[in-house]
Parts: sequence; structure tokens; C-alpha cells
Amino acid sequence: MLFKRPLSLLLILKCLILSLPLVADLNISTRVLDNIEAQYNKFARQRVEDWQKLVDENKDLPEAEKLALVNQFFNTNVLFIDDIDLWNKKDYWATPLEMLSIGGGDCEDYSIAKYFTLKELGVDEDKLRITYVKAKELNQAHMVLTYFKTKRSVPLVLDNLITEIKPASQRNDLTPVYSFNGTGLWLAKSRGEGQRVGGSSRLSLWQDLEKRMQKQAEEAISE
Repeated sequence: MLFKRPLSLLLILKCLILSLPLVADLNISTRVLDNIEAQYNKFARQRVEDWQKLVDENKDLPEAEKLALVNQFFNTNVLFIDDIDLWNKKDYWATPLEMLSIGGGDCEDYSIAKYFTLKELGVDEDKLRITYVKAKELNQAHMVLTYFKTKRSVPLVLDNLITEIKPASQRNDLTPVYSFNGTGLWLAKSRGEGQRVGGSSRLSLWQDLEKRMQKQAEEAISE
């Protein structure tokens, strides 16, 4: 069951604070899980518990296995729902905890959740990019997570549209536009990392998400 209202994070952020540039250790208490279950349902709690377990138990895996595990987890546990239907907003970038608690999200939310989860699993942020593309078959904007083994590597694409992780060179259905992470913004291309054009702070939605998370964290700590 899905609820069309944002999750109150005041209690949750006392135990789990996800800032945009840096991700704190994932440590979700029983009190937080009880709060999620009370506000949503037992299935929301289970999704968050499974997320915690995924991070806790798989930090020593090879990176290729981490990518596959995280991609499969979010693709199978979260329903695709447009922001206007889920949040009553044209565009809303949810935190991973909001996404898992509510059980739905759009392509941006999948990409953001995979990005932060892989960081929690120890994947270097420099290897990860949230990438804005045009989905040719759908004729619309789309967002995916890309992984660069090296700066000159053809990136691997983690996509909510398909289960298989493929190199960008095999995703002819996608045209890259730009990519970003917590440290920078790049004009994208199918090979290599692209041309850096500035900081991710130039993206208003990313900046807004950072401000919301910081404000929520401060309110939680001050309680």
C-alpha cells in the first residue's frame, strides 16, 4: 500500500542522517523502524530492514557484485510512480529512506538511492555518476546511475527500465546529456567521464535536496 505524503524524518534522522556531499553510516534503530511501520505499514518496515541488511552484509563483495545487488534490490522492491502522482509535485527528488518507506519513486529516485547505497557499500564516489539521458524509445527525459571502473572506461548503466547492467556502448536507446555526483557536474558522453563544467550545486533540485536534508537533520538533532 502506498501513501501519497512525505515521510516525517525527525525521529528517523536522529539515527540516520544522509547529507548529500557525504553519507553517514547507515544505522537504523528499532525506534526508527517502529515509526516507519506506524506511519506506513509492515511492508515499509521490511523494505528498510532489508536495505540495512544489504549494506551491513555486503561491504566486502567485489564491486561488480555490489552493482548487481543494489540494482536488483531497488528495481524489485520499489514501484515506478511519477512524482505528480506520488508527491503531488511535478519534480521531487526523494531520499532513499523516503523512497523505501513509501514504496515508490521515479527514475531520479532510483538513481539517487542506488548512488547513496553504493557509497555506503564502499564504492568510491568518483566512480559514480547520476546521469541525465534521453530515452529514445520513450522520447522523454530519463535518469540512470552510471559506474566508471576507471576515468577512461565505458561506464556501466544501472537503470530501472531494465534489470541487466550493460555498458553504455550497448545502450543505444539512451542519449547521455550530463552527469553529476556530490563533487561535480559533467557534460556526458558514452565513452569516458566527459567534460567537467562545474559543481553539482548548479543543479537546483540537487541543491534543494541537500538543503532539505540538512534542515531536517538540524531539526532532529535539536529535539
